[in-house]
Amino acid sequence: MQNANRARTVTKSATSGSTRAKAKDSRSVGGRTKNSRDLNAAVREACLWMPETEEYLSHGSPNFRVRGKTFATYALNHHGDGRIALWLNAPAGAQSLYVKTEPKHFFIPPYVGPRGWLGVNLDKGIAWTRVAQLVREAYEKVAPPKLSVTLGKTPAIQPPSKELKTDQIDPLQSKHARSIVNALRKICLALPEVVEATQFGTPVWKAGKKSFACAYAYTGRPTLSFWVGADQQALLTSDPRYSVPPYLGHAGWIALDAGVACDWSEVRSLAIHSYRHFALKRMLAALER
Repeated sequence: MQNANRARTVTKSATSGSTRAKAKDSRSVGGRTKNSRDLNAAVREACLWMPETEEYLSHGSPNFRVRGKTFATYALNHHGDGRIALWLNAPAGAQSLYVKTEPKHFFIPPYVGPRGWLGVNLDKGIAWTRVAQLVREAYEKVAPPKLSVTLGKTPAIQPPSKELKTDQIDPLQSKHARSIVNALRKICLALPEVVEATQFGTPVWKAGKKSFACAYAYTGRPTLSFWVGADQQALLTSDPRYSVPPYLGHAGWIALDAGVACDWSEVRSLAIHSYRHFALKRMLAALER
């Protein structure tokens, strides 16, 4: 639920390209240095060596652009799809060709697929020399010609030497996040007629057909969300643990950062308040008994 309108620039490349890529070898990526060669580092090396490229966060995923035009998205377990992938703004015709002839390595990504973007599975054995070339082609599609002609030879990207950990692919699988989800699950399922479901790859709890609580970690930190109403939103956001989530915020929802210690009596009050807003009369009657 990361707000696209609050996209944040993380890293920029130098105009000299490969010199900058080498300089980033010692940078920390997800708590590791590039010397450990996990996949996150390899993706950034493949995307950031070209002139004037920059990385920014949008919808919880790292994106890469040049002069405001996005050419790649790094999508880990997007909405629970289990994929470790790059979405590339591929040249015309590339999507249909690659998806048809090599479905092991390529797919049509959601949202941007109808515009010709190409999904590339990064954990199915595709060569990183090829990944780098595909990224380059996506860059050249959107970059000004004056930048493209300065590229030179595509650098050889060293393949990752380590696989990503489960909680790097899905932050909700970390020990801390699982304990948070389990505690919220216990609170929610104790309420009348509540069921647990999955929505956009994350757990939600429903009163009848209406979701009243959810847990997610789109930015890497476990977050709990509930309906509180517009008036309570204004009060709660004075506390830095709270924020108004995108998409649901306009409907009166609040997001609580659960990456720090939770006050579970507070969480229970939020859950019950949200439940009462969506529950049917018979559910409310059962709650009072």
